[in-house]
Amino acid sequence: MASHRRPKQPSRTRVTVLTATAAAAVALSAQAGAQAAPKPKIDDVKSKVHALQEEAEVATEQANLADERRGTLQKEISALQDKVARGQQELNTLRGQIGSVAAAQYRSGGIDPALQLFLSSDPDSYLDKASAIDQLSAQQADVLESIQAKQRILAQQRAEATTKLADLEDVRKTLNEKKQKSQEKLAEARKLLNTLTAAERARIQEEEQRASRAAGDRVDLGNEVPASQRGSAALSAAATRLGMPYVSGAEGPNSFDCSGLTQWAYRQAGVSLTRTTYTQQNDGVKIGRSQLKPGDLVFFNSLAHVGLYAGNGQVLHAPHSGAVVRYESMSTIGSFQFGVRI
Repeated sequence: MASHRRPKQPSRTRVTVLTATAAAAVALSAQAGAQAAPKPKIDDVKSKVHALQEEAEVATEQANLADERRGTLQKEISALQDKVARGQQELNTLRGQIGSVAAAQYRSGGIDPALQLFLSSDPDSYLDKASAIDQLSAQQADVLESIQAKQRILAQQRAEATTKLADLEDVRKTLNEKKQKSQEKLAEARKLLNTLTAAERARIQEEEQRASRAAGDRVDLGNEVPASQRGSAALSAAATRLGMPYVSGAEGPNSFDCSGLTQWAYRQAGVSLTRTTYTQQNDGVKIGRSQLKPGDLVFFNSLAHVGLYAGNGQVLHAPHSGAVVRYESMSTIGSFQFGVRI
């Protein structure tokens, strides 16, 4: 007959050994995982941060475009609301006129005109009154027609205003989304930079400071002649902003984003540019790289960035978050698209 014995329990010493062995295995595994994920190289981080800054700038320009559209819609809605208010006043006036006509008819009495003539002791006087009543009837018809036309116009204007208000709400939503996206990209860039050592971050900052030339630094711009007086004036105005910080959505005079700087510079030259890279490309005549002259707008990175051509292959621009208005070689900014002569 088979015996039924209880299985022998492991001793406390054996359990302790097994636990220690498992903990050591976990520690070795974590160490191996750490070794499997090597520390990022500084050049890789710089490249990724640059890409994220470009993405943030794209989102910034899209936000600027939405903001410009918002301003346009607000003006259009305000103008429509003014038209509706004036139209309502005109309609109220017309209704007052029709009320006056109706009151005049009531005072004339509701007796059949032929009977009134028969009963009248002064037929000539009655005929004069009858003629006046006919004129009032014709005037009443004109006023009624005017009221109907005014009501149709008001209905159209109110419908248009309602549509634009809905568009405005969509644009506000887009604006907030693009601003949020820009901030997320910049936060991601900062997180990447924080993976570097303090010495590596200091090195990158030093390189950025060397690239961001201060207002007193000399840059070889050659001796190219500007295409126009206004281009020369805009470039000179932008040069007074050297060293000013890049700030998303800023239009000056003490901070700028890329299209904010070009718009501000040309405003000082008496020229009104639109607000964004996507619209500034249509503010002048497109030209190729070989045709560039000082003061021309230069576009990069699928229209996400714009600056002012300064001569000798140099661009005066507001580069990206964390940088300042500076001169920079076209070869280091990104993918050149085309120039625009204002």
